[in-house]
Amino acid sequence: MSGSARLLLVGAAVGRRLQTRLRPPRPPAASSVSTSGMQARVTFSPAARSLFDEPLAIRVEGLQPQQEVTLRASLRDDAGLLFESRALYQADGDGQLDLARSPARDGGSFSGLEPLGLLWSMVPEKPHRRLVKRDVQSPFRLDLEVLGGQSNRLAQGTHERAFLRDGVRRIPIREGRIRATLFLPPGDDTFPGIIDISGAGGGLPEYRACLMANHGFAMLALAYYGYEDLPKDMKEFHLEYFEEAVNYMLKHPKIKGPGIGLLGHSKGGDLCISMASFLKGITATATINGSIANVGAKLCYKDITIPPLGFDKNRVKIDQNGVADIVDVLNNPLEGPDRQSLIPLEKAESRFLFIVSRDDHNWKSEFFATEASKLLQAHGKEKPEIICYSGAGHYIEPPYFPLCPSSMHLLVGFPVIWGGEPRAHAAAQVDAWQQIQTFYHKHLNGEQDGGQNKL
Repeated sequence: MSGSARLLLVGAAVGRRLQTRLRPPRPPAASSVSTSGMQARVTFSPAARSLFDEPLAIRVEGLQPQQEVTLRASLRDDAGLLFESRALYQADGDGQLDLARSPARDGGSFSGLEPLGLLWSMVPEKPHRRLVKRDVQSPFRLDLEVLGGQSNRLAQGTHERAFLRDGVRRIPIREGRIRATLFLPPGDDTFPGIIDISGAGGGLPEYRACLMANHGFAMLALAYYGYEDLPKDMKEFHLEYFEEAVNYMLKHPKIKGPGIGLLGHSKGGDLCISMASFLKGITATATINGSIANVGAKLCYKDITIPPLGFDKNRVKIDQNGVADIVDVLNNPLEGPDRQSLIPLEKAESRFLFIVSRDDHNWKSEFFATEASKLLQAHGKEKPEIICYSGAGHYIEPPYFPLCPSSMHLLVGFPVIWGGEPRAHAAAQVDAWQQIQTFYHKHLNGEQDGGQNKL
């Protein structure tokens, strides 16, 4: 389908196609990492360090021909919580194991030909936890063990998964009311500028903005509550604060201009739509499982007040483990008094991209995106791009972050289901990451192709 209104369905079949396309190259021998005294050895390519959103080739050498082994991958987050995965493999006739060519056998965290499966299939040692990088200046340390019969360790290797590319500058911003971190790519050029706004967790997450800056974008990770002297909770937000951040980016000498982009996930998505609807200088807006209604807190701008969308807590469904499904809790913003919460996105001069997970259990993201498209077209605006992913859950992250099926919801106060199936979700993250960059290259850089994926 051509034009800016596209609908892309990505499920298990597409996941397999992505798999083949992203298969890492055979690593050179110089990239080996081994343990003294062990005949077998683990090799990585790149050898010692890679960026978190980059593919990683993994091989094991020196095994017995046709030997059956278990590969165990693990890392600890910044708080020390363990995440791990296991996969069962069989070496070839030469005692070699190449994850790009050897399918995992049944019985582990995943099966089939999945070169990066050990990364995206990781699960936390404690339930309802999500892998988040708090300190982007330090890498995650990935540990890989090769286990033989009776869990006898045959080899082990260590690799760093970094977030900050060499030369990218991380600059804390405390200017006026703005509380943010600016990431600038290396070089003397100007760069497309994007403001990155996170969901309802608060604080100042930097990892997505940091990884995007590695690809040539000037990224402002913007806090809006629960950080330093900003509001402590989600009760009332003023769009003037976000306008101050927009003006900061528009005036910055390293920003290419004439406009900037917005990137928001979940609650950050409806904040981005509100910014694009009321503020000047917004050229391209991408949301990941966002809403077209104001959610969670009152939003004020000058003499305008948009109330939060109503909800009915009786529509919460609790499973036998005490985990809530809240997908039906919010009211329909197109009906009755809840229309007051609808964001007037028809006023926006921005181009829109909606990344949508069809198994989002936070709210009805596909419905929101579809209605946004209808509303824009009804007012003579260009159709947005809508990219839907079957089998993906609410937390579409950069590539190779493991699926978070459930975790604590700060607004609800107990664990909720986020949805998603690990393999399909992993494929969606890889594709969405490229689609988002393509969108910004097109509308902020004027590149008609921008390296778009061809699935």
